This record gives sequence, C-alpha cells and structure tokens, in this order.
Amino acid sequence: MSTLSGGDVFLKLETLQPTFSFKIRGALNAVSALVERHARQPARLVTASAGNHGQALSYAARMAGLPLTVYVPETAPRAKKETIRRLGAELIGCADYDEAEWRAKKHAASGAATFISPYSHPDVIAGAGTVALEILQQEPGVAAIVVPVGGGGLVSGIAIAVNGSGHSAETVGVEVEASCPFQRSLAAGRIVHIDVGRTLADGLSGNLDPDTITFDIVRALVDRINVVTENQLREAIAGVFREERLIAEGAGAAGVAAVTGGALQTKGRRIAVVLSGANIDAEVLASVI
Repeated sequence: MSTLSGGDVFLKLETLQPTFSFKIRGALNAVSALVERHARQPARLVTASAGNHGQALSYAARMAGLPLTVYVPETAPRAKKETIRRLGAELIGCADYDEAEWRAKKHAASGAATFISPYSHPDVIAGAGTVALEILQQEPGVAAIVVPVGGGGLVSGIAIAVNGSGHSAETVGVEVEASCPFQRSLAAGRIVHIDVGRTLADGLSGNLDPDTITFDIVRALVDRINVVTENQLREAIAGVFREERLIAEGAGAAGVAAVTGGALQTKGRRIAVVLSGANIDAEVLASVI
C-alpha cells in the first residue's frame, strides 16, 4: 500500500480481535459500564446489527451472564449469524437493517430489555475510540487516520480521541457508494433518508437512526467523508489478501479502498488505515479473489 500510494501506510488490525472486528471494544465497554452503574443487572439486552456488533455484544453478554436478543437483516453474512447463535444470543431475522433497528428499539421500548445501539451509544463510542489511542501511541507521526463509516460509532470515537489528545492528525471517514447517509446528510445539514443499494460492505449499509448522537460528532470533528465504489472495494479485499496475506470483509476494507483508489492525498504522508473487520463468508471471499 505504501508503494501504491506513495505514502507511509500502516494497517490497524482490528481483524485480529475476538469476534474479528473492532466492535468488541464498544460492546465490552458498554456491557461492563451498564453492570457497574446498576446495583441490579438488567434482565435482558437487545440490539440491532448487520452482524459484527451482534457478535461482539453476544460475546460481552455471555461474559456478563446476560441474555441477549439480536435483530439482524436476512442478508447478513451466514458466518456472522452463526457466530451470534453459537455465542448464545437469540437471533431474529428482518428484511433489512432499517427494519432490524426499528424492531430492536420497539422491543426495548416495551420495557422487556435494555437497548445497546451498535453506534449511537456513548460507551460504545468510547470503546471504539481506544483504536485511536493505540494508533497515536504506536505511530505518533501519523498525518491521518482513515476509518470505515457505517453508523458512525467508530469514526466518532476516533475523532473524539484524536481531538482530545491535541494531535493534529486528520480523521477521514469512508462510506460506500451504495450507502452514504453521512455524505448526503452533511450536505443537507440534517439527517436525511437515503435509498440503500446492494454492497459488499454489509457492515456499512443502512440509514442513520434519526436520533443518533453520531451525526453531530461527525459534523463537528471529522475532517471529511470520502466515498468508494464496489469495484474499489473488491480490489481492496483482493489486494489485502494477495499482498498482505490478511482477510478483510467489505466494510473492513473501505479505508484500504480509499487509499488505493486515490481518494486521499497520501504522497509523502504517514497514514493509518483501520482494517475494521474480517467477517466475510468464505465463498464471497473466494469469488472476489
């Protein structure tokens, strides 16, 4: 990547986390904080997920001994759904991510469970922000941190951490052409509904919760949002496998796609790219390669 881009590029390997994505950071932080703040543990947790948050929260809930219900789109990768079940959570399929989020919030509103959003939750965002703390500690000379953007929890946490540290590094978000609610909403000055297309980056697909706290954080602290195409995603997934011997799912490779696709000014600069997840079905990976 350094050779291709003319920069000095580092990959932050969140693909090697338990459950193979950065989501474990926010899930563990949210569950542990919830348990610490309540003298009596909540009876049940509920969430919506494209897959990675559901896996991570299942992992954290099992550690805390809390039952969990996860609403997921039927199109979520099989590997993600199987892991959620294997970790002991109840899995409920929905037509798409927007329906999953609506049903999960409705479930929580009934009083039957505590809702933990995959992105619009202070403890989830804080957990995700530890990615930036580690990058800045390990590579203090980075000029930019490039981050895949779905609901905005990861990029919000990273932007807060960078801003709070007083570091001059840019925070650059990356959306996919088929689902770019932040780019559209930032241009409109408010959260807008978009038509979501098919994409390899299932973890970045879907509309924003109208009440999300991430929109104002992104508007205030993220330097810019870039958009990559499906072809650029495919090339990034295949390139990471061929050249680095690493596995990245579509969402996880969005930052790589932005660098190798020429969307960023990288020449002569030190860049950190968050490889955010590795949960891609084997047959999909094989077809991309």
